Amino acid sequence: MRFVLGFDGGGTKTDCVLMDASGSVLARSQAGPSNPLRVGFGAALAAMRDGVQKAAAAAKIPSNEKALAICAALGGVGPAESAEKMHILLAAEFPETKIRICTDLESALAAAGEGSAIVVDAGTGSFAIGRNEAGDTARAGGYGSQIGDEGSAYDIGRRAILTAMHENDRTGSDSVLGQRLLRELGCGSWSEVKARAQAASDEVFPRLFSVVASLAEIDHAEAQQILRAAASDLAMQAENLADRLKLRGQKLFIAKMGGMIGRSKFLEAQLDEHLRNAFPNAEIGQLRITPAEAAARLALELLAENGPAKARPSKTDEASQSK
Repeated sequence: MRFVLGFDGGGTKTDCVLMDASGSVLARSQAGPSNPLRVGFGAALAAMRDGVQKAAAAAKIPSNEKALAICAALGGVGPAESAEKMHILLAAEFPETKIRICTDLESALAAAGEGSAIVVDAGTGSFAIGRNEAGDTARAGGYGSQIGDEGSAYDIGRRAILTAMHENDRTGSDSVLGQRLLRELGCGSWSEVKARAQAASDEVFPRLFSVVASLAEIDHAEAQQILRAAASDLAMQAENLADRLKLRGQKLFIAKMGGMIGRSKFLEAQLDEHLRNAFPNAEIGQLRITPAEAAARLALELLAENGPAKARPSKTDEASQSK
């Protein structure tokens, strides 16, 4: 069977699409994180290997049959050296298979379709990427949790803990928000939370988004304020791109994606309001296809090219450590 593979990988999970040569999706699978700058190159490769095995089993493809081409769209491969290292590892894992490495930003923009578009990603990290009618592209955010990722699940969890700790400082007792956060983390004190966050912040902050989201739905003032700030930060990334690409006032498509989308009515209502105010002529919705499917279509394009594909980090992104 002639087939290709597309990966969309970040700091939380990896989606894999197995597609035949005609462009039909035969199977989808999900595995662990594959952002090499967050989890390491070995773990990233292992996640993709797991995704391939699951997808091949679902499509009933024998283990001795190999993909003709692979496109791995990953967070963390913006730097040329990271893209090249990932390419070498995949080439060794899948010999005689054409391989393309690109950032998760590129697959997200491809999934938005043709024409002027902005994609806002709200997941473990955050970023936005845009394209105008001339084909110029640019990105905003995606700098990683140590510098930015404003409006992300990581940022929301960090803000929630800080809000709760300030309240404990002020009153000597925990607010409803603080109690819920401690319960979610299974911690008995804020000093324990601090120690865990210092040791493995990616395992602490993002998981607290669900606590904030659930409280916001029952009109909890502090939770709603945290989500209002997140929505404003996410919309600002889109606005920065619009200014750079001269998209203000134009008709364009704005796509929302990421692990937080669909999990908080309050957050999305706030984000949509910001986007409608900033872009009155825009269509706001979901991606046309999934980023993993877009990556698989990029893999199909490799079959028409002569010679082996090389790692091609995006010109719009040199960090891409989010998601």
